[in-house]
Amino acid sequence: MQQDWIFGANPVSEAIKAGRQIKTIYIHKQKNRHLKEIVEIAGHRSIQIRFVERDFFDTRFQKGHQGIAANVTRKKLVKMEDLLDIPGCGDDMSFFLILDCIEDPRNFGAILRVADATGIHGVVFQSRRSAGITPVVVKASAGAVEHVNLVEVINIKHSIGKMKESGILIVGAEVGSEMRLWDVDMNRPLALVIGSEGRGLRRTVKDMCDLLVTLPMKGEINSLNVSVAAGILSYEVMRQRTYRLYP
Repeated sequence: MQQDWIFGANPVSEAIKAGRQIKTIYIHKQKNRHLKEIVEIAGHRSIQIRFVERDFFDTRFQKGHQGIAANVTRKKLVKMEDLLDIPGCGDDMSFFLILDCIEDPRNFGAILRVADATGIHGVVFQSRRSAGITPVVVKASAGAVEHVNLVEVINIKHSIGKMKESGILIVGAEVGSEMRLWDVDMNRPLALVIGSEGRGLRRTVKDMCDLLVTLPMKGEINSLNVSVAAGILSYEVMRQRTYRLYP
């Protein structure tokens, strides 16, 4: 079984809560008191713990490791055909996020935090030209990666096509579009498509979207960080569905 590293207190804690199989948790000897809760939970679940020196972390991980890391089984991904069946219970409407070549791992991780917070049913991303599920992404997600359905595909355009066939509205985020995000009725099955840092949506992806929406801006800078934009868009969907502004 393939294994990965994760580091940071929240990622390790959430991995334990989510039931991810953990081989060993490594803790900096002098951080033992600050990580007492994790140590106790790991002990109850018979997870091996090793107390090591700081060099163990500094030579393996970036800053922010907080003196804790774990060797875990690789995150289980969802198949595209299975993802489309997940929301089909009760009156719950499909809500997906499609990432068009998000390459910065911190942005990727922050977007996964948004996905967990706003109840997104699944996040679709490409295997190429994408940050992927790395230890840095997991750390940036603060452990949210454990609670989000992830679909890795060769080509997101094929996934968009399958969603359209299933009656899912494809809404692309594009700077300068004529339609504002709050002009769209989000009370329907939909997928938000977020473009890459700097370049936005690729033309071929943009052409597949049913609608293109923009975030109106009054300042001099004409764009937001991609994870911030994803948060605003996703919360507008949740707001509309919560308060049912449209008949």
